Amino acid sequence: MSDINDSVLGFASAIKKRRQQLGITQIELADLAGVSSSFIHNLENGKATVALDRMLLVISTLGLCLKLEIATNE
Repeated sequence: MSDINDSVLGFASAIKKRRQQLGITQIELADLAGVSSSFIHNLENGKATVALDRMLLVISTLGLCLKLEIATNE
């Protein structure tokens, strides 16, 4: 389970870092993506219950893409 928690926190950190690189606030990102500022806050803090559709809107707004790979358990 710790691998999942690490992935969630890494994802949240990447979202926050990209937003900061673009020099926009959480409120500005929320406005651009059409989501609430509390959603952005929760996303950047790794809240595990965020909605996938809104998360994908934020990712796209930041100019990012989500890549899925088959995990190898070696």
